[in-house]
Amino acid sequence: MGIIKLHDKYFKPFISSAEIDSAVRRLAQSVNADMPGEVPVFIAILNGAFMFAADFMKAYPEDCEISFVKLASYSGMASTGAVKQLVGLDESLEGRTVVVLEDIVDTGNTLVEIHRIFSGMKVKSLKIATLFYKPEAYKQQLNIDYIGLELPDKFIVGYGLDYDGLGRNLPEVYQLKEKDMINLVLFGKPGAGKGTQATFLKEKYNLVHISTGDVFRYNIKNETDLGKLAKTYIDKGELVPDEVTINMLQAEVEKNEDARGFIFDGFPRTTAQAEALDRLLQDKNMEVSATIALEADDEVLIERLLERGKVSGRSDDQDEDKIRNRFEEYNEKTAPLIDFYEQQGKLYSVNGIGSVAEITARLSEVIESLEIVSSK
Repeated sequence: MGIIKLHDKYFKPFISSAEIDSAVRRLAQSVNADMPGEVPVFIAILNGAFMFAADFMKAYPEDCEISFVKLASYSGMASTGAVKQLVGLDESLEGRTVVVLEDIVDTGNTLVEIHRIFSGMKVKSLKIATLFYKPEAYKQQLNIDYIGLELPDKFIVGYGLDYDGLGRNLPEVYQLKEKDMINLVLFGKPGAGKGTQATFLKEKYNLVHISTGDVFRYNIKNETDLGKLAKTYIDKGELVPDEVTINMLQAEVEKNEDARGFIFDGFPRTTAQAEALDRLLQDKNMEVSATIALEADDEVLIERLLERGKVSGRSDDQDEDKIRNRFEEYNEKTAPLIDFYEQQGKLYSVNGIGSVAEITARLSEVIESLEIVSSK
């Protein structure tokens, strides 16, 4: 069992075929034990119960009969709350023991309709057997006589259950995969386009872009306590301690706790900083989803930076020797980080050469693959 896609949604493995088979057999044995000398009539509710009914009948050890009724109460992924009888029974059930086979009971709206249908048929007794039951969603007072498996109130497909028509044929049951928070660390040499890509990605995936440079400038300009503290180190020509930087990042994360995720740009730069970032996110019940390195040939980047320097006026973009020194510094600092994230299985390399749209598409492929593999 692995992650599957039906229409526009991803579903993760939830209940194996072996677990389902065991539950079906257990239900068949329980029903049979309560009906000595009876020849019950099983009424399977279509469409969902067809697979359950077939396996149940194979597991039932005594004489029995089966018929079907088709009801509808779902549209897409949500219950409509309204149940309509689409196909009725055409045989008399007067004086018979009837056991309704349902694939799933959640709100219980279908059960109310079932009881209405059979209330005027003078049956000897009416029992309800459901393979799956969602106690959190159940809103009725009607008794459910036989329950195979109790489930949380999550949308599921497979083994007769569908999402807009797809998934009924699956022998296992899958649960809708909620979108996970996406937290990205962007690496890249000067000129690799981290800032440009971060702007596109934050809009496309509704992420918050946290640039260390922007955070420092904001705190210093607004004279926050952290900004004043950082400035004392900067004024002395010293590096700002990691603790101060992390506290600034923590403040940014806490200001955006409803975000779908974050893009960290310019941090971490050392293994110690990466470990500190992991601790910060763990305290918030989060983690780095992926570290994406924008890779590009040095000569291409140098040409790109020299062109940028003509427009920006930045002196460090106008001197090739300075640019090469920045690359060497990047290589020295980044190498340990690459090992750090490779060991965590979170490092992805993306070709940073091409048009902005082409590079965005490559990054998007990585991010969208994370939404699939993150819950495996």
